[in-house]
Amino acid sequence: MLIKNKKRSDSSEFEVTDQSVYLNRRQFMQASGVIALGIGGVGTVAAAPQKGNPLSPPSSLKSAFANIAETPFGKVDKISPYDVASSYNNFYEFGYGKSDPKDKSSQFQTTPWTIRVEGEAGKTGVFDLEDIIKESMLEERIYRLRCVEAWSMVIPWVGISLATVLKRFEPTSKAKYVYFETLYDPKQMPGQRGGGLDWPYREGLRIDEAMHPLALLAVGMYGSILPNQNGAPVRLVLPWKYGFKSIKSIVKIRFVETMPETTWNMLAPNEYGFYANVNPNVDHPRWSQAQERRLPGGVLFPNVIETKMFNGYEEDVAGLYSGMDLKRNY
Repeated sequence: MLIKNKKRSDSSEFEVTDQSVYLNRRQFMQASGVIALGIGGVGTVAAAPQKGNPLSPPSSLKSAFANIAETPFGKVDKISPYDVASSYNNFYEFGYGKSDPKDKSSQFQTTPWTIRVEGEAGKTGVFDLEDIIKESMLEERIYRLRCVEAWSMVIPWVGISLATVLKRFEPTSKAKYVYFETLYDPKQMPGQRGGGLDWPYREGLRIDEAMHPLALLAVGMYGSILPNQNGAPVRLVLPWKYGFKSIKSIVKIRFVETMPETTWNMLAPNEYGFYANVNPNVDHPRWSQAQERRLPGGVLFPNVIETKMFNGYEEDVAGLYSGMDLKRNY
């Protein structure tokens, strides 16, 4: 989806995080006059791991990451610092502290990686992630990330349209929802050794949500592969929903006819609905959702901003929920 004119979903510079760690490739290319954006196409540039991201793709994926398509998504945004985005995370498989994912995931093995596809689809089975990546050109999309805990960031993701991937499996007319599941491996993921959540982590979308152009199957960020703590090697990014919907380290996709059970909705259905759309008018039972802390921020300057409906993507996704009571279907 290409945007010629600025839309309400585009962030303004005053509302995004200032940063000095990451040199935005788009800003450089636009300043050089290399990229021309317009309806019907994207710019393509040779990409290297961006400043701040020390990771390099494995040799089998270097060609895919060497040519990342530039897109207009978030093109006016300033990017949150890589060191913040990679060190302040919720990934409970590695622990409940914000620094636990980074501190405890360094030995997490993400290659080789396969995804099992099941359910109401014409093509099912086990597929290598590398084959899925190689079949499509990777894109960079700058999206806002809004956590249900009322903090947010702006992150340049690298990935493939989720719809493009799902259509390859030929879902049937019975596929009303798509279910996703995270790897269950307590030996590698120490957070799974304890209670609290019913492992493995589960998430789900309505099929039309999963097929929406904003939905991204991400395999990288900041120009290179995903760090382990950010959901390596593959995760969802759903920018109009609270962050817990963007499931990490995916190993299973299932096309189903009925609404699947999801981890946080099972644990506390009065607090975490199935849809989990960002809505400043519907508070969490224990805190307001009207505002958010755009990270980084400190005690003296917390960088608090007003939360926008659907995280600022209302123009793009409101039609998915036409006629629905968004307070009941939270």
